[in-house]
Amino acid sequence: MTKLQRKSISKRTVESLPAGKDTVYWDSEIPGFGVRAYPSGSKVYIAQTRVKGRSRRVTIGRHGVITAEQARQRAALVITRVKAGEDPLPAPLAPQPPAGPSVAEIAERYLEEHVALRCRPTTAAQRRFVLQKHILPAFGALALQDVTRERVAGLHHGLRATPATANTVLATLSRMFTFAEACGHGADGGNPCRFVAKYRERRRERFLSDGEFARLGSVLAAMEAEGRLSVHAAAAFRLLMLTGCRRNEIATLRWSDVDLAAGELRLAQAKTGARTVTLSPEAVQVLSDLPRVADTPWVIAGPRAGTRITNLSEQWRRVRARADLGDVRLHDLRHSWASRALALGESLPMIGRLLGHSRVETTARYAHLARDSVHEAASQIAASIGADLLNRGAGTGAERQG
Repeated sequence: MTKLQRKSISKRTVESLPAGKDTVYWDSEIPGFGVRAYPSGSKVYIAQTRVKGRSRRVTIGRHGVITAEQARQRAALVITRVKAGEDPLPAPLAPQPPAGPSVAEIAERYLEEHVALRCRPTTAAQRRFVLQKHILPAFGALALQDVTRERVAGLHHGLRATPATANTVLATLSRMFTFAEACGHGADGGNPCRFVAKYRERRRERFLSDGEFARLGSVLAAMEAEGRLSVHAAAAFRLLMLTGCRRNEIATLRWSDVDLAAGELRLAQAKTGARTVTLSPEAVQVLSDLPRVADTPWVIAGPRAGTRITNLSEQWRRVRARADLGDVRLHDLRHSWASRALALGESLPMIGRLLGHSRVETTARYAHLARDSVHEAASQIAASIGADLLNRGAGTGAERQG
């Protein structure tokens, strides 16, 4: 049993109670008024007193369903009635406020009223998957009010082996609670995802070298000539390398988005909003050489009329295996484009603009490459000057000896 030293039971103190073993915390003002914290994270208000030498404990209500002040008033009344030998919970006191909607009900509304209307198809699919795979199995049957910070932290901790997934689950759940609050169903303690610290994600970086770019170019040409790779798939891989675009920006590219005369791609549905991609002469040549399929709006046409390629990742695995590129991902072609731009002296802000980054923090991940380029350039300059200095010094010394 634990007494809250110099503190009375309130919403703030109850929310701050740590998760752990089953523990009862007693109020410092009203003897017998307490809150019981369970390992699951739920908390229940109780009242306890002694009558004729025997202890009598009564459950007042669950935190989140009733407030701390309501529990305090009920506890005082319960203790008085028990000592008087009366029923601790008279009929007028028994009804409690409804628990509110369940997590499953809010999740359904969130998907229908927000995600389906405001999110891009790929984002909508990701959030639906996260809800069905992780959040609903854990919390679906609970009332929204019963999802505590401790429970959220427990779910997040359980996914610690995959930090990126854990953080995605946390972000999706937080957005759902924000939506619930806008609908008038906010949790009493606020968004339970607040103050749950995200894991540091291990960002994977892989950049193609000059030799790997050359080898990849040769493999694409060979597999295309052998009929092992369609001309459209080969064009997709070349465009990814030449533009730095995201995979879906090329895979979903329509001919109506292409202006070869202006040398531009006009992407209306890019990840960070509409943007224009400037095409190099080499990229224009790839698009100019690409045959257009009748009745198909897609640039990277699929095997059937009116379709686009949907298995680029599968075809890429065959290409990279033949090119001996190990585990290089399609997204690494975008990283390699950025790496080459830095090596050629482009600034981080310019690269961010060319890649379509909406936040400077996204481009900042390449900052170490920029420092490497600066260090290399400084070393080359110093080496050149140093050689002159050493040669001049040696000459002077020889003259002195002579």
